[in-house]
Amino acid sequence: MDFTGLLAFAMALFVAAAAPGPGIAAIVARVLGRGAHGAIAFAIALAVGDVLWLTASIVGLAILAQTFHAIFVAAKWVGITYLLYIAWKMWTAPAPPTSVADELPNERSAAPSAAGLALSIGNPKVMLFYLALLPTILDLARVTVLGYVELVAVTLAVLSIVLGSYIALAARARLFFTSPRAMNVLNRGSAGAMAGAATWLAIK
Repeated sequence: MDFTGLLAFAMALFVAAAAPGPGIAAIVARVLGRGAHGAIAFAIALAVGDVLWLTASIVGLAILAQTFHAIFVAAKWVGITYLLYIAWKMWTAPAPPTSVADELPNERSAAPSAAGLALSIGNPKVMLFYLALLPTILDLARVTVLGYVELVAVTLAVLSIVLGSYIALAARARLFFTSPRAMNVLNRGSAGAMAGAATWLAIK
């Protein structure tokens, strides 16, 4: 693809990815409430979901996505259920002074990846960008195999920057909460943010 097209795609994706939504709220809330454990896997799964929607747009699977609408609705509710579960875990988590530096290990390693993928696939914001807005930015009918590889690379690069920045900032902010009372407030606030993300996703 030409540089201008890739740049336009990168800028549009950056704006869409950086804008607050259920994915960003979920990843920030889980880092604040649980530490960085699982956050990278969660972010990678979000990015994989974006690549799947990019692929669907390029090969013209918008109709297929509508045909299998029930699958995407089910994926969305899996994501919602997970967000609410994590919100409950945060709300009820103990808050000793040392908990700020500790990770919460009682979570299966595959859970963040599965939840991130489900959230990305079922997120209407992601669907809207790739299935509706992306065709206005690029001529998808003229994307070659090399162009597709370039778009995937740009997608992963942009999302790495955006999601990595949110994870780093949330992890840094978490270090300021050292007292049990402050940690309890942080847990409750993160739980509220996670539940809010689930609610937003449910009503869309």
